[in-house]
Parts: sequence; structure tokens; C-alpha cells
Amino acid sequence: MESIVIVEFEAAFPEHLDELVRIRIAAMRDSLTRLGRFDPDRARERFASGFNPAYTRFINVAGLRVGFVVVKPESDLLKLDHLYIEPDYQGRGIGAKVLESIFSTADELGLPITVTALRGSESNAFYQRHGFVYQDETEWDINYMRRPRTH
Repeated sequence: MESIVIVEFEAAFPEHLDELVRIRIAAMRDSLTRLGRFDPDRARERFASGFNPAYTRFINVAGLRVGFVVVKPESDLLKLDHLYIEPDYQGRGIGAKVLESIFSTADELGLPITVTALRGSESNAFYQRHGFVYQDETEWDINYMRRPRTH
């Protein structure tokens, strides 16, 4: 029998930047290494340059911080800017629970959600499996959108 995953969210603050960067690097290391683009300094700079604690939440399971999510409201959509789960906790349904929460908010507001995934990352299949549809791509990234569902 599958265990039920209970996900809780915790606010992030400016002093959490180092921990957030560590989680991001741990979650992306394999994908970036496969592409020959792993650079921890660049990963830190890219995240830090757009870091806004107001939109950042730690993902907690059983009292442990196992990842984080950043959802930024834009004029006519929600941008899922970051969703990272620690490698040891991936594949347990945590990311799916986080998406359920985001979807609930987006559907209530009638807003689409966009997300960008690194080309060659397993996250592409994850997002497609959860209803995101291919929009376009750049040299390194693939962009997806999920339209709001009506109840």
C-alpha cells in the first residue's frame, strides 16, 4: 500500500538564500552535468538574481525541508519559476502534491500556469504527465503551459 504524502509549505526569507541554492544545485546537478553545463557559481548567480522571498516556499514533509517552490504572479498567469525536490526525496509524489496545490490556486483564479524545464531534464516528462503542454523552446530550455480547469 502506498503511503500518503502530506506536504506543508514554509515561508522563505532572505537569510535562506544559501540553503535554497544548495537545494537547487543538488536537484539540478545530474541534468546539468549531462548537458555539460554544471557550474555551481552560475547556478547560484542565476537563482540569486531573481530571488524574491515573497513568492518562495520551502516544501516540508514530516517536518523536514525537502525542497522549495517559487510561483510568481504575472499579469495574466502564474509562473512556476522553480520547483526543486532534494534527490533523496524525488519519486515519492511530493512534486505532484505541490503541483496539486498550485493547480488549485490557478484554477480558482482562472489563470494558466507556465513553466520552463531544462532540455534533457527528467522534469520535462514530469510536467507533461501533469498536464503541461509544450509551447516553444530555446537552445537550453523547453517552455510549457497548463490552462486552468473549470469546476
